[in-house]
Amino acid sequence: MNLMYHSTRNKSIKVTASQAILQGLSPDGGLFVPETIPQLSKSVEELAGMNYRELAYEVLSKFLTDYSEEELKDCINKAYDDKFDTPEIAPLKKVGKMNYLELFHGATIAFKDMALSILPHLLTKAARKNNINDDIVILTATSGDTGKAALAGFADVKGTKIIVFYPKDGVSRVQEKQMVTQKGDNTYVIGIKGNFDDAQTGVKKIFNDTDLKEKMEKAGYRFSSANSINIGRLVPQIVYYIYAYMEIYKRNELKSGEKINFVVPTGNFGNILAAYYAKKMGLPIDKLICASNDNKVLYDFFSTGVYDRNREFFLTISPSMDILVSSNLERLIYHISGEDTQKTAELMQALNNGGRYEISTDMRTNLKDFCGGYATIEETKKAIYEVYKETGYVMDTHTAVAAAVYEKYFKNDIDPAMTVIVSTASPYKFSESVLEALGIENIPEDDYEQAKLLREVSKVPIPGAVEELNNAKIRHTRVCKVGEMKAQVENILKII
Repeated sequence: MNLMYHSTRNKSIKVTASQAILQGLSPDGGLFVPETIPQLSKSVEELAGMNYRELAYEVLSKFLTDYSEEELKDCINKAYDDKFDTPEIAPLKKVGKMNYLELFHGATIAFKDMALSILPHLLTKAARKNNINDDIVILTATSGDTGKAALAGFADVKGTKIIVFYPKDGVSRVQEKQMVTQKGDNTYVIGIKGNFDDAQTGVKKIFNDTDLKEKMEKAGYRFSSANSINIGRLVPQIVYYIYAYMEIYKRNELKSGEKINFVVPTGNFGNILAAYYAKKMGLPIDKLICASNDNKVLYDFFSTGVYDRNREFFLTISPSMDILVSSNLERLIYHISGEDTQKTAELMQALNNGGRYEISTDMRTNLKDFCGGYATIEETKKAIYEVYKETGYVMDTHTAVAAAVYEKYFKNDIDPAMTVIVSTASPYKFSESVLEALGIENIPEDDYEQAKLLREVSKVPIPGAVEELNNAKIRHTRVCKVGEMKAQVENILKII
């Protein structure tokens, strides 16, 4: 039988996996969740004998049940190919006593590649499966990494267009250059005069604009999303948590069934939610440590049970986490409420109306899988410096948030469980901030010169994604106010 999906806000809105991937967002504004979380059916020994692609099939076949074996394997093989610069796809790096799960070996050197390499293939197959002849318009807000990974995944994919909104002054120079130099006749990149939350809110409003939807249908278009609100983004992320556990098991560093912790740097909550789903599938995970930067809305939520976005917004050196509205948290709210769609809808309405909600005592009890931590900019820099000084390993500014948070967690809790730090981006994506943290003086202004200096320090080759940027041509120059986002979409699609 097919595993069905329904809205976090209304169980009567029910769709197949392929329909959920096509729609991205439920018509009522909710997110699609599986009716049940499937269980891992193979032993640790069997799973440990699989490579990354085989594990991906094991997971995806349980969640995306209306795809055939042939369809899923085709998607997996096209996604996890030589776009990745290592055959392991997601290597687990031993650094001192710690394990770092490196998720940045794809085409855009950030963890978003892990899911956005496969989403275009899942989406185009979903369109054929559901007899959709309209062009699919991927509408995405990005805090820096999703945008480029989505653009790279969908560039020149027949029957699609992709429009990415990003905060004009809220991403690193390399992140911005990666986006504005993107090739592809179907790609559009727009900077907004605002922050990521403005971009994300604007995109959700466009999704839910019924007048615009009617215009698009007449013109032969339909929206979908490449953000982690799309279940087709979330499910592939479950795979690398299982992979990491099996790698440690194969090294004889833990026994079958022994629990481990994951520390995940996150802003929009999708990456750590995938780890939560892996645990619900039966992966032996103890604590999921949610690492935030100075925008510590998630830390405060786990500490108090109150989610409140009414606060000062900080631009930090870990810009992909500069987020105050964590969209994927809605899925967790649904699960910890006892799958109460009415309660979830009420809390999301409170967030929309007043920017704040508070969960019940029972719901707080159901958060026992998680603990929150945060690191300031100075603590993040210190983590980069100290890990490099002790081991020679260079972290990016997001991974360093996780490392700093774990250091504080371990000191406070003395948790003996083996812990994996989830490394979400290459340090080359944030060369200037990393070099500053390392105490390097006279850092050149030119991005590529910074990369060359980082190569000398880290002894790690400059990734191809950075090499390509050196002489890349600027192709996208659109900038707009937040209130002009809908008009930009209408202009691009010529449906004014």
